[in-house]
Amino acid sequence: MVETKASAPNRWAILFVLCAALMVVVVDVTVLHVAAPAISADLSPTAIQLLWIIDVYPLVAAPLLLASGVAGDRLGRRKVLFWGLAVFGIASVAAAFAPSAPALIAARALLGVGGALIMPATMSIIRDAFRDRDERVRAVGIWSAVSAGGAALGPLLGGFLVEHFWWGSVFLINIPILIIVVPFAIKVLPESRAEEPPPWNTTAVVLAGVGILGLAFGFKEGARYGFFEPTAVAGMVAGLACLWAFARGQLRSVDPILNVRLFARREFAVAIACVFMTMFGLVGIEFFGAQYLQLVLGLSPLDAALRLLPLMVSTLAGGLLAARVLKRLGTRQTIAIGLAATALGLVPMLLLGVEDQYWLLWPSFLLIGFSLEVALVAANDVIISSVPADEAGGVSAIEETSYALGSGFGVAVLGSILAAAYSASVKPIEGVSSVGLDNARESLSRAVEISEGMPTSMAEQLLAGSRAAFMSGYHTMILVSIALIGVTAVVSALVLGGQEHRQMPPDTAGE
Repeated sequence: MVETKASAPNRWAILFVLCAALMVVVVDVTVLHVAAPAISADLSPTAIQLLWIIDVYPLVAAPLLLASGVAGDRLGRRKVLFWGLAVFGIASVAAAFAPSAPALIAARALLGVGGALIMPATMSIIRDAFRDRDERVRAVGIWSAVSAGGAALGPLLGGFLVEHFWWGSVFLINIPILIIVVPFAIKVLPESRAEEPPPWNTTAVVLAGVGILGLAFGFKEGARYGFFEPTAVAGMVAGLACLWAFARGQLRSVDPILNVRLFARREFAVAIACVFMTMFGLVGIEFFGAQYLQLVLGLSPLDAALRLLPLMVSTLAGGLLAARVLKRLGTRQTIAIGLAATALGLVPMLLLGVEDQYWLLWPSFLLIGFSLEVALVAANDVIISSVPADEAGGVSAIEETSYALGSGFGVAVLGSILAAAYSASVKPIEGVSSVGLDNARESLSRAVEISEGMPTSMAEQLLAGSRAAFMSGYHTMILVSIALIGVTAVVSALVLGGQEHRQMPPDTAGE
């Protein structure tokens, strides 16, 4: 379909403001990665509570994204964006001064609500402001670079703030940023809504939200306790049933809130899977890489964050150069080669031990960050070009859901794999009680905490054994990541044969 509406004259200023708003949201996905040990020391969360503190944010955001996208189409994306910024500011203050682990989990959940209101609006407004295909690819590349770069910046910012202030400052930093962003947003952002928005369908929105949440919860529980546990099975069955009912209702509807037939297009479905897997890999690598640097190597939060800097720089470079790579190689090659290079970049991490081997890490970080980001931009281009601007809200919601679920599952699933392997690898130590050993098996941070009250020789044995056990789990997690990303690369190469960016006219919005 050919679009006749012209691009917005101040579209690059609009992109700048949207990227600033996006930065606030995505930094919060990873800002706690290097702050986790400090939170553990202050609030004493259980291992399960710590995982919920990290991933409740994306897992709450995910089921709300469709409702947010449809609301933006109907009520105005600018208006929904401002609602999201207001909720985000309130939740940031609540998280900064949370007195307990449950209070912090609740505040992080509210941050997820704010993020869900903001993220689809940013992509939908970009889709509306940039009507030229080549310009839109560049804009999406910048947006994606900010998204992935912000996720990579989170640990660096968090490390600096934790080292110089306290862990709550990683949330409080959002407030001055919002104070700067909002006046510019008021001045620059135009109202953007669909000319013929779909009617609001509460039943459909609830079914989609409950379905995504149920599936995410069931998968998390299954990864942690076993996929045949009653709670895991119940969550996944309920989630799948709700999503089936949602899809069936949308197929029968004359005016659906979401065109689920898009998933029948192999290219669209694979592009969504690619977005999921890139975020799955990126966030998981950052989070557990930060734990490795701090808890195994004993680095400070800031030093650990600086070690992650090559990952941030390479993701930014990937986003900025992705449009050139995409135009030269085409969509299929860009996605497949990007994911394959990511899997290759993970291989040296299998050689890491309890000694400092940063010479193995930084080349991997450079290759992983650049490759993942280039693949992500190419997948975004397939998704955003699949529909006209009037349907941008719903498709942006699907895309952002894959972002959120990829982030949440990356921490939850990989964390559960690491935790299971770690717990099984911690061996009994003479003089350490069974209760103390059970506590040490909860997590490496818990083992470090327990060792502080032990005699020196016993503490050294416990720490050595626990760090070795962590590395065993870390290697298992890396192997799983290589397998999943590698399979996605192969599927992309096989399925995306007809999707070549250079063969598509500049102002065509997908067929």
